[in-house]
Amino acid sequence: MYRAGTPDAVPALRGVDLDVSPGECVALIGGNGSGKSTLAKHLNALLTPTSGAVRVDGIDTRDADRVWDVRQRVGMIFENPDDQLVAAIVEEDVAFGCENLGLPPAEIRARVDAALRLVGLEHLRRRPPHLLSGGQKQRVAIAGVLAMRPRCLVLDEATAMLDPRGQAEVMETALRLCRHEGLALVLITHAMEEAALADRVVVLADGRVALAGPPAEVFSRAEPLARLRIEPPPIARLARLLAASGLPLPPGILTVEQLVEALSPLGAAP
Repeated sequence: MYRAGTPDAVPALRGVDLDVSPGECVALIGGNGSGKSTLAKHLNALLTPTSGAVRVDGIDTRDADRVWDVRQRVGMIFENPDDQLVAAIVEEDVAFGCENLGLPPAEIRARVDAALRLVGLEHLRRRPPHLLSGGQKQRVAIAGVLAMRPRCLVLDEATAMLDPRGQAEVMETALRLCRHEGLALVLITHAMEEAALADRVVVLADGRVALAGPPAEVFSRAEPLARLRIEPPPIARLARLLAASGLPLPPGILTVEQLVEALSPLGAAP
């Protein structure tokens, strides 16, 4: 509840019905206070519902005896990478969660090696985290989650504090884990160009699902998005302007690559 305990209390989430499958990337977007981060925290039992239910692999997140089972299955990466790193060197940080699970040392070493390989940081395993870039720090945080063998990865504004290079590193890593390793990926973002890369976009407003569907479908709905004060990705806006000027462009263009592909035949010699 927002403003809990007051006459103005309102539910933070209302009637949200959402499934995320293995190997699927779902982007959650919406304005401040729409419920995005609140929903994210329900996915690994940092919050539990006062009505309705959240289930992870069939486990009810309200079951106090299964909280750690839920959190092993759903790993979260937050906005500030420095808030998530606890050790003096990279490989020790990646091992931290596994050590808390009480795994045997040989198993921890194998998991750390595999996680660092998945995020492309094997060569930095002995580096102190404070000497890494922001994007590398977030990849270390992702590796620490991966070492615990989750089935779902939640990025809660995980690129918001990074420069463009760091943003690209984190997004490339997350999408590769989703599409090649089969992790479910929940991407909470204010960057519409990141949301455009998802398999499905869910727009939240006032704690409810306002729009949902494939990115090309959601970002083509100009009037509902305008009412929600959400701008489509920059390339989508450019493609729309070019189409309005008379260029025969197909609908649903969201990325630079799609726009170049659509424009290339128009510039070919007769």
